[in-house]
Amino acid sequence: MVADDWIEHRRGDRELVGWIVPRGEDFVVRDLLGRQRGGPVDWLTAEETLEELGIGYLADIYMLTLDDGRDLRVRIAEVSPAGVTVKKDDFGAVGVPQLYYSLGFPAPPTLRPIRADEAGVLSPDF
Repeated sequence: MVADDWIEHRRGDRELVGWIVPRGEDFVVRDLLGRQRGGPVDWLTAEETLEELGIGYLADIYMLTLDDGRDLRVRIAEVSPAGVTVKKDDFGAVGVPQLYYSLGFPAPPTLRPIRADEAGVLSPDF
């Protein structure tokens, strides 16, 4: 859940790109997954960080570590302060079961960007 002191930051087209959170005399940046991006900075740097970050990272492939320890390739399906929903990456296949996983907010550390050495890895049971 978004804390009361999180200040929305929207880009020029009014699209929400994250939050700026006061920390003493400085600020920290929170992305749309609710994750902190870097350490304390001044207000202008926080704004610039969110502007540069944008929302494109939401379209990337991620790895989700399941409760049994297996890693599953996923894509982000929905993001809101109520939670993050990811979908098993089906490589655009038609007719395969669509598997969704509901995660908390901020997104847990079990969800991480895919590493370059994992890009060709297929999900279990594909």
